[in-house]
Amino acid sequence: METITTEKNTYKLVCGMEIHAELKTNSKMFCGCKNDPFGAKQPNIYTCPVCLGMPGGLPVANKTAIEWTIKVGLALGCKINLFSKFDRKNYFYPDLAKAYQISQYDLPFCYDGVVETSYGPVRITRIHLEEDTGKLQHTTINGKKVSLIDYNRSSVPLMEIVSEPDIHSPEQAKEYAKKIRDLLRYLEVADCDMDQGGMRLEANISLAEKSAQKLPNYKVEVKNINSFRFAEQAITYEMDRQAKILDDGKTPVQETRGFDSVKISTFSQRTKEDAEDYRYFPDPDLPPITFTQKQIDAMRNELPELIIEKISRWEKEFAVEPRYSNLLIDSTQTAQLLEEAFTTLQKNNQEPNKLANVLANKKLAFEKTVEKLVQKFSELFATDTVPESEILSVINSIMEANPDAVAKYKAGQKQVVGFFMGQTLRAIGKKIDTKELTKLLQQELEK
Repeated sequence: METITTEKNTYKLVCGMEIHAELKTNSKMFCGCKNDPFGAKQPNIYTCPVCLGMPGGLPVANKTAIEWTIKVGLALGCKINLFSKFDRKNYFYPDLAKAYQISQYDLPFCYDGVVETSYGPVRITRIHLEEDTGKLQHTTINGKKVSLIDYNRSSVPLMEIVSEPDIHSPEQAKEYAKKIRDLLRYLEVADCDMDQGGMRLEANISLAEKSAQKLPNYKVEVKNINSFRFAEQAITYEMDRQAKILDDGKTPVQETRGFDSVKISTFSQRTKEDAEDYRYFPDPDLPPITFTQKQIDAMRNELPELIIEKISRWEKEFAVEPRYSNLLIDSTQTAQLLEEAFTTLQKNNQEPNKLANVLANKKLAFEKTVEKLVQKFSELFATDTVPESEILSVINSIMEANPDAVAKYKAGQKQVVGFFMGQTLRAIGKKIDTKELTKLLQQELEK
């Protein structure tokens, strides 16, 4: 648990996160417009009366987006509401053409899940589906400062994953967000391109006295963070800022803040709203959505083997270390390629963990086919054929020239074998199998 100690007190971090991810369905959430805001050649070309909020435009919910949201919830161990609905979240801003956002309030599709991190579990409060807003662009035209709006992004399906305040360090926040990103990519429901806004992070940050049992009576939301490192930095900055305010006997203002990645600091944007301020009510243009347990079970059965399950199985079947698997699995295609490569290597009496190591450490690039990948790996570790008698002759010559090192080995300093290995390889001048060399060295040193 991360704490911050001042002259007056020791505080602990209490943090929850909201992660927004745009789903990569073919069409938008509530209309038939193309869902490709980042690939559009011009502003406002993927729009219609529905996503422009024009009178008479009636929304129709995207079935695929709903099913993908439920599958993500199932992958995170969530319970699924068999009865759900869409609500109107009312507020005015220029990028919201209708002056309300279609979202979900009290009956989200998914609830009560969990993400395991190395710092402890982070519970998922809810996963709901809503529509994204348009995008404001602030620029200067003919010497005048103007704000332009591109509605290509308006009504793109946006999944929101909300956690409980179980995050107790900036490092845990970073790991948790990465795990969510990796899962969404692995399930192929979102690209999560953070540079373009395809995935955005928001952190709800508070401090409590170290011995406190109750949650703090305030929270500060830092919105629209577009990198894991920035999330870590924003939380660290807020911990320091809020600790100083609490030391003065004051309560930090409950507000929404932004993050300045140049100054590495947060700045006030507006006083934070409560749910009541949005005047939620069921959207009258969209009927409630009901599922049967049979439908949910069918979606569960369509899920691929999950990342955590695959990592565990690879460790048992192929002796691949989880630290490498965690770095390598970023999509089902990559996982399938590795699975086939590991199987091939194992049949050839080669070590799958070696392949995982060189790929994770970028000493070998991924290839498009298993055959090419295994070939490149084999070439990387190819050895020269050297007669055993020649190797033994070199070993014995080096032992005769270094009696002190031999004595150290016999006295129990087994690490000296590394010295003999280096000397032998240098003397032979060829690439030979290090396992076989180690075996021969130990054989001669222990005579």
